[in-house]
Amino acid sequence: MLDEQQRQLVLQDLHTTFDFVRWLASSFNRSDVYFGHGTDNPWDEAYSLVYQALSLAEAPNPQIDAARLTYEEKELIFSWAIERINEQKPLSYITNTAWFCDRPYYVDERVLVPRSPIAELINQSFKAYLPAQPQRILDLCTGSGCIAIACAYQFLDAEVDAVDLSEDALAVCEINVEHHGMWERVIPIQSDVFSGVQGQKYDLIVSNPPYVDQEDMDDLPSEFKHEPEMGLAAGHDGLDIVKTILQQAPEHLSEQGVLIVEVGNSQVHMESVFPDVNFNWIEFEQGGMGVFVLTREELVAYKNIFAGE
Repeated sequence: MLDEQQRQLVLQDLHTTFDFVRWLASSFNRSDVYFGHGTDNPWDEAYSLVYQALSLAEAPNPQIDAARLTYEEKELIFSWAIERINEQKPLSYITNTAWFCDRPYYVDERVLVPRSPIAELINQSFKAYLPAQPQRILDLCTGSGCIAIACAYQFLDAEVDAVDLSEDALAVCEINVEHHGMWERVIPIQSDVFSGVQGQKYDLIVSNPPYVDQEDMDDLPSEFKHEPEMGLAAGHDGLDIVKTILQQAPEHLSEQGVLIVEVGNSQVHMESVFPDVNFNWIEFEQGGMGVFVLTREELVAYKNIFAGE
C-alpha cells in the first residue's frame, strides 16, 4: 500500500521518467496486483502508466526515459499509482483509455476493458473464415464498441450494428463512435441479444458476450471486480447467453453468413454440453483461446441440438 510518507519520498528522490518506471515496477512486484487488462507483467504496466501520464503514446524511448519530470507530472503518476495499487483498479479505468486493433478507445467502469483475441481476426479481415467481403456486420454485446468500430475500419464498405442490453455500455459505445467519426457506418442499438434487430440479416455476426461461469466469478482477482458484472457473468456454466445466440443466429445470418463467438474458459463447458457439435476452435498466433466459428449452414444442421431436442 502506498501512503503519504512514501509520496513525499518519491516526489523528492525520483526525477526522471525511468526513475518512476523502475519505482513502479518494484512497487507492483511488492503489491497484490493482477495484470490482465492490457499488459501481463509489471514492467510493461509501469511503462504504460508513466507514458500515459506524460501524454506519450510512444514505445519506451531512451531519450524520454532520461528526461526529468515536473512536480505536477510526478504528482499525477503517484496519484495513478495509488489507484492502481491501493484500489487494484485496472489501468485503463484510471487513464480512461484502452487500445484495440492499434487504436485507442474511451473506457470507464460501465464497460469491460477491451482484450479480446478477436482483434487478431479483425486485423486479418477474417480471411480464413469469410467467403466474401461482408456488407452487413453485427457486433453482439458490443460494450465499448471496439469490435464494431474496428470492423468498420477493416471493411470500408460495410455497415455495422453495435448492440448491447446495457444502456450504460451503449453510452460509452456512442462516445467511441463519435471519437472515431463512425456515425454513418456504426449504429449503436439497445438489444437483448437479437431482440432489437428483428428481421435483420448479416454476413458476419461477431460476439464477445458474457461467458464467465460461477466458479470463475467467485475466484476473479480484485481488478475484475471493477468491471460490470453484467458483462462477465453468464450463469453456472457461463453459457446462458451463448446458448441463445446459437439458437437464434441462423435467423439473422445471410445464406453465406458466419458466426464468430468468444467463450474463453467456458470452451470446456461448450464441449461438454454439445459433445456432438464440431465447433471450429480458432488457434491464435498472438495468444488467446475459446473462440469458435460456425457457418449458417452448420448452425441450421445443429438446430435440434442447440434447441435441446
